[in-house]
Amino acid sequence: MEKRDEGISGPLTVEMDEGQPCVKCKSQCPGYKPHAWRAICDHCKCMRKWHEIRLDGATNVRDRIGLKNKVEQNGVQDKRTAVEEGYSWVPPGLAADKIQSYFARIPSEKVPKSGSPGEKYREKQLIIQLPDQDFSMVFCKFLGKEYQQLYIDFNNERDKTAMDIAYVKSAVERTSECYGCGGTVIRGDLAVVNSKLGEENPFHPSCFVCSVCEELLVDLICCTLEGRIYCQRHYAEQIRPRCSGCDELIFGEYTKLMSKYWHPNHIYRLKCEESPSSQELVRENRAFFTRCYEEAYCNICHECGRTIGVHSKSLSYKDKHWHEECFVCNKCRIPLTERSFAWKNIQIYCEACYDAAFASRCEKCGQIFRAGTKMLTHGDKQWHKECVRCVACANLVGNESFVEVGNDIHCNSCYQQKFGSTCVECHQIVTTEGVVYGNKLWHNQCFCCTNCLVRLEVRRFALKDDKQYCVECFGNLFAERCSGCNEPVIGISGTRYTSFEGRNWHNDCFFCAVCKASLVEKNAFTDGTDVLCPGCTKSKIMM
Repeated sequence: MEKRDEGISGPLTVEMDEGQPCVKCKSQCPGYKPHAWRAICDHCKCMRKWHEIRLDGATNVRDRIGLKNKVEQNGVQDKRTAVEEGYSWVPPGLAADKIQSYFARIPSEKVPKSGSPGEKYREKQLIIQLPDQDFSMVFCKFLGKEYQQLYIDFNNERDKTAMDIAYVKSAVERTSECYGCGGTVIRGDLAVVNSKLGEENPFHPSCFVCSVCEELLVDLICCTLEGRIYCQRHYAEQIRPRCSGCDELIFGEYTKLMSKYWHPNHIYRLKCEESPSSQELVRENRAFFTRCYEEAYCNICHECGRTIGVHSKSLSYKDKHWHEECFVCNKCRIPLTERSFAWKNIQIYCEACYDAAFASRCEKCGQIFRAGTKMLTHGDKQWHKECVRCVACANLVGNESFVEVGNDIHCNSCYQQKFGSTCVECHQIVTTEGVVYGNKLWHNQCFCCTNCLVRLEVRRFALKDDKQYCVECFGNLFAERCSGCNEPVIGISGTRYTSFEGRNWHNDCFFCAVCKASLVEKNAFTDGTDVLCPGCTKSKIMM
């Protein structure tokens, strides 16, 4: 078993955290200093993820999860494409215009443009969603030898049954329901597809998020469990408890305290500089000093960044926590403890501020989309489902495909009636597949031989006086006759023939009348109606 030396980075990636500023404490923190074993900064006690943690150049997600050898060639090509387009990552296999279209469908602040906040967002999510210690024992400091096989079995089972690299399908074949939001994915639109759920369950690009943290799944890496998708971190936590101290998965004994899990020895490893007589004791299974307990185990307020003490009133939502007095609208600051609220970009808003800042509006009626409203999406436009009506017949389009002309929507039937092309034979509109030849259009069933009426859409044909004929009829009606066998001579699709002194022969019929030798591409002479080779001609003259 390979052992990781203290202070030496592991083989998968080098994370350069030390000295990075804290975005919560800012100038109060001199820079990230890793705690001896807890996943916090030893200076400010904030979690590691709140610092400007960053990766070196090895940010290929396949390398991070150990898939380098399996897809190395594709990974190199994807990285080259990303650099050429100015991104730190792009969906594999997409053309440049489709890459731009994909990124236009996700929040701008999460687009991994090189040198942008979106690139930092991606790097942070790589570390949060794909923790090194979940993929290699090299990074596990507290995994006992007796549990190593359980760790290996967990990884093998996850890789076999749950983990997947989703892909972006540039154009879906049919209109269907988004597996994430329940909205509509229109035929021909971009969609994210996870092979575990199948192509029949596509996602809008912005809807391909973890079921727990609701963050975009970094580089489309996901795990599937019981019909739901997760980032690897939160998938693992559905199977195994994670220690709130060291951030490793627990495969042996653990202690549960205030809805969190701990290695038994980690719940005590706290430094306390206060005298026991100066602090109140809090008991839950075991005794702790209040200040130590709050420092180690109490939640941090998402608004003010301070600890929520054991005697403070608090509220929780989506794995975030607030002091009661801090649970206010991020914009107008109105208290939300007794009001409805909305959640966007890891912040809470009152309904009015959320609607004004973020709610999409229907292209038809201009009204916002309330939570739970069914909508149709096409490109960058959205409609209430009941607003999508054909301008010609006024019928609801529903889940059927439609055509947008300017700002007008047409159902397929009305669009064909108004803009469709007509068949030159029957003069009816061609609504399905047809045959185009010489700037003219026919229904498949109308494109027939003028003489025998056999259908020609998959047959060879010839034109005569703007009329089409099958090869057999054309030969019988119009082609020259072979002077040898008197059958039609047709120079279509490889038929070979020879013309000589105003007459035509199939190549197989063009031979000497005396010796029967082939005369194709050779000198020949006529003797009445016969054709002779030079030798037989000379013999006949000398007779």
